[in-house]
Amino acid sequence: MELLAYRPVGACTAGIYSPRRKVSILVGMRLPQSILQSLSVRTVHFPPIGLAVLLLVLVSVSAGAATPQLAYAPMGLRFGDIVVGQTESLLITVTNSGQTSLTISAITTSNPEFTPSQLSLPLSLAAGQSVDLSIRFTPAAIGWTSGTIKFSSNAANPTFTLQVEGTGVSSEAVTASPSMASFGNVAIGTSATVPVVLTNARSGDFTLSAITTTGSGFSTSGPALPLTLAAGQSVTFKVTFTPQSHGTVGGNLFVASSRSLNVPLTGTGTAAGQLVVAPVPLNFGSVAIGKTETEPITMSAIGATVSVSSASSSSSQFVLDGPSFPLTIPAGESVSFNVAFTPQSSGTVSGSLSFGSNASTPQTMESLSGVGTVTAYSVNLFWNSSTDVVGYNVYRSIAANGTYSKINSALQANTAYTDSTVVSGQTYYYAATSVNSAGQESGRSTPPVQATVP
Repeated sequence: MELLAYRPVGACTAGIYSPRRKVSILVGMRLPQSILQSLSVRTVHFPPIGLAVLLLVLVSVSAGAATPQLAYAPMGLRFGDIVVGQTESLLITVTNSGQTSLTISAITTSNPEFTPSQLSLPLSLAAGQSVDLSIRFTPAAIGWTSGTIKFSSNAANPTFTLQVEGTGVSSEAVTASPSMASFGNVAIGTSATVPVVLTNARSGDFTLSAITTTGSGFSTSGPALPLTLAAGQSVTFKVTFTPQSHGTVGGNLFVASSRSLNVPLTGTGTAAGQLVVAPVPLNFGSVAIGKTETEPITMSAIGATVSVSSASSSSSQFVLDGPSFPLTIPAGESVSFNVAFTPQSSGTVSGSLSFGSNASTPQTMESLSGVGTVTAYSVNLFWNSSTDVVGYNVYRSIAANGTYSKINSALQANTAYTDSTVVSGQTYYYAATSVNSAGQESGRSTPPVQATVP
């Protein structure tokens, strides 16, 4: 008898998928006695109609002053101690907060030591529009000085005045590094931090009494005050910018002591983009244990540019392939990468990828799932029939000249047999025998048939 053919067959299982001024009201207000008496003497002689008109005028004027069309922030500038002849700049933002456009016609200063940056005048501002203006202080002499910056326009409040002050000194008592902190562009809803190192530049001890910040979105943290620094000693404070709105903001870190120090701060709030990952969820289906299947994902920046700083996987069986971080995705654009799934055991596997970014949602999640499967292999055997037999036996060995063992549990009546007990990566050798009605068994077929399982 001759064993004719075999065929390795792979069987798969199915996967399972997963106002700057206050309104003053005189009536009912508690005043010092001398003022109250004076007021009562004056008002006794007003006719009722005159009093009514006076109150109407007061309310009207106050209401108009409560909502200036031309506004600025911060409300005043304090420069601190500046070495005579040196210059420091602070930023203010001038805004048209009205419903109609306006034109700034002139900007004048009462003290030449305070000078605004040059603007092309007249300057028109549409409703809601802002312009940033730098004010410079260059002390000409030692001592405290102040001044005003006057803005003239055709706004509902045609003039407004910015108060400025600073002190000229011969030398600095404490220095700051950096001397000016710029935060650049920071997405709304996120924060950026800059360390500021303060150093005692004197030959003796110097005490820091208090540290404050001005400007929307700026804050500071550091050691408790008061704090005394020995000569040359330094201390670090962290200044954080968390923009509350779109646009550039100016402020300062003011160090109060017997000698003050001012560190200008600037930062720009930008609209936060949205990071979108697709598809969600990502399902790999059924994958054989130890094998690797890859699927593409796409990351898109919606609304604004997004900087992706990191990516992490919750499971070593899922790996993001391709990107290096930080990764910048321009607004409206997309990038694609592969995710690889290599199951280590059978059954459903779930995981996720987490992307850190400066998007409106700092952490973006991508859900992952797949099924690890064990591939079932079998070897199909066929042979020629023999006469005067009642059945056949099938023998198997792992070596051509090795020991053969019978693998059929009962006499095989037909000339075909399927061996489903094979293992992936193994080579097997097969032979068959025939059995007659008397129970006599023939010798094994030769040569043995070889089958290698993938």
